[in-house]
Amino acid sequence: MDNEPNVTYIVLDGYVEDDKYKYVYFVILLAVYILIICCNSTIVYLICIHKNLHEPMYIFIAALLINSILFSTTIYPKLLNDVLSEKQIISYSACLLQFFIIYFLASSEFLLLAAMSYDRYVSICKPLQYPTIMRKTRVSILLFLTWFVSACHSAVPAILSAETDLCNFTMKGIFCNNAIYELLCVHSRVISIYGVVALLDLAVLPVLFIVFTYTKILLIAYRSSREVRKKAAETCLPHLIVLISFCCLCAYDISIARVESNLSKTVRLLMTLQTILYHPLFNPLIYGLKMKEISKHLKRLFCPAQIV
Repeated sequence: MDNEPNVTYIVLDGYVEDDKYKYVYFVILLAVYILIICCNSTIVYLICIHKNLHEPMYIFIAALLINSILFSTTIYPKLLNDVLSEKQIISYSACLLQFFIIYFLASSEFLLLAAMSYDRYVSICKPLQYPTIMRKTRVSILLFLTWFVSACHSAVPAILSAETDLCNFTMKGIFCNNAIYELLCVHSRVISIYGVVALLDLAVLPVLFIVFTYTKILLIAYRSSREVRKKAAETCLPHLIVLISFCCLCAYDISIARVESNLSKTVRLLMTLQTILYHPLFNPLIYGLKMKEISKHLKRLFCPAQIV
């Protein structure tokens, strides 16, 4: 579908009765997007301005919430524009960029959660060595490696897809996820093999590492004092809840691409919306309510009169 010289456009065919309900779609999506930005930005702001939150655990939390902001900003503005447009199209180059950013942020989240589990392991299992091990320099290196490794891994399939010819110009979706492979003339074996390797490197291994570290934490906490068990529960439980939520989201995203041909357009749209609605709101909710220090600062910010 070439509307301009040297520019290939993809039709996003995932919308249902867009003309009839476009203003309803627009209002709901805009409200959700504003809520996501406000909730995540508020906690990032609190972590930045309060010195007692300038600890590795809260820095990693801030990085996760920044990921949520970037993820939503990659998707929502385009969605808002599409629901008010007569045609929902995107240039193939922009589609590949959106694809890259989405999976770069998704894979970096697994690595960030792994870094957070290591931080909790050192804090609870080696408290005397914690200040030495988790210095600002090491935290900065972990953050850099998390984003750099994720970017490198995510760039490869995007580049390989850009160099492969297209035979289909209509994508069954509302944004560019892994359904983009259905557009290619040939299902590349290289892309498939690399996808499995990337899945192992960026998802399976980090999850196994997280399970290992939290198992060690639980064993040590079980044999320790009540205070240690309480600290482990307060700081580790929110991370585990976020990990489970994110794993479900990723499995959901993969399943959409695998079974979408057997689903009606309405069901497919509702399933796709789940992947962009819940998790960006879930992170600030969990960390805002379950992390004691963050919750305390939120109460001071929004209910100063109730703070004695």
